[in-house]
Formats: sequence, structure tokens, C-alpha cells
Amino acid sequence: MSTPTHLLYTKDHEWIHIHDDNTATIGITDFAQSELGDIVFVELNDVGDECVKDDTFGTVEAVKTVSDLYAPMDGEIIEVNDKLDDEPELVNDDPYGDGWMIKIKITDASQKDDLLSAESYQDLI
Repeated sequence: MSTPTHLLYTKDHEWIHIHDDNTATIGITDFAQSELGDIVFVELNDVGDECVKDDTFGTVEAVKTVSDLYAPMDGEIIEVNDKLDDEPELVNDDPYGDGWMIKIKITDASQKDDLLSAESYQDLI
């Protein structure tokens, strides 16, 4: 199970990559996609919508279940991964690459302190 060390994680199995320009890319972890199974549909909030830490920013539908996606930090959605409309399986195939979900402009950088390191996330799972 892959847990890249350059990312931060949540207890709800989202990952976040914080960029130098105060933006961040968000997706679900390899562990999460493997637990869900074959993902058949991804529904994400729209560009311009506000994300509030621990509130949902979308859902992932697998063959047998639907799971909410929780924002790891406050921010404004600046991009959504439109590829997932036609290829939701990208989340299974490449959760840390082509399977990313949203990009946000961070509005409360202090929330970074609440996130888990790769090592702490591995201990959790």
C-alpha cells in the first residue's frame, strides 16, 4: 500500500499536497480506494465553491457503496479533475496522480498542523 511521504493525510483517508503558492491538490489515499473497490462514479463540488475543513466536497461511488469526501482544510475550489467524469477508475489506478480530485486555494494555512504525516497515517491504517 503506497503512502507517499511528501503528502499529508486525514483520518478520513484523504491526502493533500500543499504547494508553495498556497494552493493544494486533494484526493483519496491508496488505502481508501482499495477499501472501496472499483470506483464507478465521482461527484465533486464546483469550481468557486468553498470548502470547509471536515465538510464534504463530493462523493465517490463504488460498486457496493457510496462514500463522502471530506475537506482536509478550508479553501476555495479552483479546479476539479474533469477526467473523473469519464474515467472514475483513475482513482483506483493512480490515486496520487491522475486520480486527484480537486485543487483549492487555502484560506486557513494553520489547519496544516491538524494533518497527519505519512508515518502517522500508516500507524492509523
